[in-house]
Amino acid sequence: MHYTYGRVRFAARALVAPAALGILVAGAPLAAAHTDLDSSAPVAEASLAEVPESVTLTFSDPMHQKYAKVAVTGPDKKPAGQGTPRVDGKRVTIALDPQASAGEYSVGYRVVSADGHPVSGSYTFTVQTRKASPDPTASVSAMPTAPTPTPASASGAQAASDSAGSAGMSTAAVTAAGVLMAVGAAGYLMLRRKRVSRGD
Repeated sequence: MHYTYGRVRFAARALVAPAALGILVAGAPLAAAHTDLDSSAPVAEASLAEVPESVTLTFSDPMHQKYAKVAVTGPDKKPAGQGTPRVDGKRVTIALDPQASAGEYSVGYRVVSADGHPVSGSYTFTVQTRKASPDPTASVSAMPTAPTPTPASASGAQAASDSAGSAGMSTAAVTAAGVLMAVGAAGYLMLRRKRVSRGD
């Protein structure tokens, strides 16, 4: 009887050990699950020709808007980000100041995924030159301007104007003389007819 009881206890222990091991193995992936930074734009250690419009971080899980914190520091150690980070699913984006200086930028982030996993980290990238801002004087200087008349052209224009005026006066004088001659001829003919009719 005692021998049978011992065999039962040994069998029970042999069954419990694998069961417990199975529970630990099944629970291991859940305990190890966490959120990672999958990619970034600009990438870490990037060397850019100009200041990018924004920094975008893409994570392995959807992010929570309320707990998304991203800070970008410029070469002058002042904040280069504008506004608050914007969450779009797994991506977190923050706009940058286009007038920021060239040099090394530092990106620091601390975010929390939608299922509660916190993620934090940092990296740097470099900007060689600042983004060029539009020059308002360029458009003004590019507009065509009317040529300034030189003294020679001005005197030529004045001479042409005087010549045109003289020609107009000569034409008017000739016309007036023609009219006077016509009136005088008509008066002479009428006077002659009257004399003929009277017998003079």
